Amino acid sequence: MAATPITDLLQLPMAERVALAMALWDSLDEEGRSYALPLDVELCAELDRRLAAHLQNPTAAISWEQVYDQLGLG
Repeated sequence: MAATPITDLLQLPMAERVALAMALWDSLDEEGRSYALPLDVELCAELDRRLAAHLQNPTAAISWEQVYDQLGLG
């Protein structure tokens, strides 16, 4: 398969660019993802805290539709 210049890829419709970005992300192994998005100690602690809070009370979560409505985007 021939390489596609990045300028051509940037001309793809938004949905296709998103799908391509997701495919590239999914192609990374755990080490590659950790390298791409290093998390500092404080952020890891906050993510752990939020996950624990969610696991303790999953019904407290709100849907994306509710988030959009609260932001005036719905």
